[in-house]
Amino acid sequence: MALLFIKQKLFPTRPADKTSASKRLLLRNDDEDTIRGDSDLESQHGRSYDTFGRCSSPDDSTTTVASSSSARCRVDPRTVSDAILGLSDGLTVPFALSAGLSALGNTKVVVLGGLAELAAGAISMGLGGYVGAKSEAESYQTTVRETKQLIKTDPQETRALVRETFVPFGLSEAAISDINRDLHLSDDRLLEFLLAFHHRETEPDCNRAWISAVTLALGYFVGGFIPLIPYFIVDQVMVALYWSIGLMAITLLVFGYVKTCVVRGWSGRDNVWAGVWGGIQMCCVGGVAAGAAIGLVQLIDTGST
Repeated sequence: MALLFIKQKLFPTRPADKTSASKRLLLRNDDEDTIRGDSDLESQHGRSYDTFGRCSSPDDSTTTVASSSSARCRVDPRTVSDAILGLSDGLTVPFALSAGLSALGNTKVVVLGGLAELAAGAISMGLGGYVGAKSEAESYQTTVRETKQLIKTDPQETRALVRETFVPFGLSEAAISDINRDLHLSDDRLLEFLLAFHHRETEPDCNRAWISAVTLALGYFVGGFIPLIPYFIVDQVMVALYWSIGLMAITLLVFGYVKTCVVRGWSGRDNVWAGVWGGIQMCCVGGVAAGAAIGLVQLIDTGST
């Protein structure tokens, strides 16, 4: 199976045309009649059969499931990860800061301090994501240059690398030798193989740095602005704090549930309980952070007086 997968991955072949003259030359008359009969049978019923024997028609639900799966796979997992990271930090750090500043008893201080931290945190998260994505792209380019140099200067080493890739799969030496020979016929093909299977690296998107920066910054800002909303509406700082705690409890619970279900799935009893437990964990993290901030501010304020 591994050999067939590698062969199909590296040496794709075009599907054969049943109506081509070369194909008909290889068929006997009875074989051609059999193929024509099978195709007529399929055309009459409007169905086709896949490798595993499943029957599908143009209006079959299998097509709908496949199309929905392919549409879901178009979502970049890295973007989802950046959004979750930005929201997670934004929901905990600004909330803890606003809760801690509430101990001073001044709503204006809470709002100004929260907005300042929110802007600084969003910029910091965005720059961190940009620099991290740029470093990842530079690392990939370095790997490509080193691999190209290795292909040109040391074919024996590249043959050893290919062999080390397939030895754990239990392939025979003859099969590995055939793969090695075919790969070394093309430097580009060998480079693609070594990057994908030996270094296990893929070329990052050219816009990855900007997408990561914007996603992290927006996620942090949106998540951090939620606990500040009650302070814009309520004048009494302690009442606003209670409203902020209640709002954040619901937000953290929902966020933890959604975050867990995005990774595990939405259906099934185990996934539902895992989502609930993820929401409880997020509430605990936010509560501990807010409690620590409140206690620290009260301790500093008492010590200064």
